[in-house]
Amino acid sequence: MKHLLPAALICLAATAQAKDAYPPVHLLLQSTTSVIGEPLTYPEGTPQITMAIVTMQPGQKTGLHKHDAPLAAYILEGEITVDYGAAGTRTYRKGDALIEAFNSPHSGVNSGAGIVRILAVFVGATDVPNTEPLN
Repeated sequence: MKHLLPAALICLAATAQAKDAYPPVHLLLQSTTSVIGEPLTYPEGTPQITMAIVTMQPGQKTGLHKHDAPLAAYILEGEITVDYGAAGTRTYRKGDALIEAFNSPHSGVNSGAGIVRILAVFVGATDVPNTEPLN
């Protein structure tokens, strides 16, 4: 009987390890539209995913621009305020996740006291610019 206990514990440990082998997932965002309600559409061409960290100093502005590909963003640090024109102004802070407006002109400013760092993931195509400056 005392030989069965270690074997049972090994089986239980193996089962627990297998169950926990895949890390838990914390869903940040799932959407079919941008922050201003644009339905997601993907550009034609060879698919390309681009990941970048955008860093802006306090008061720094993006300038008026639009995105030709869907952009998922996660605010890693700081605060940014984005002006979407007729669709209004929104402020995003550390921990916010969003699908940014695309095909709609907008501009952003680091409205916080420190730097803002944004993880940007574009779901685009090789011959399509992720961001197009408009001024």
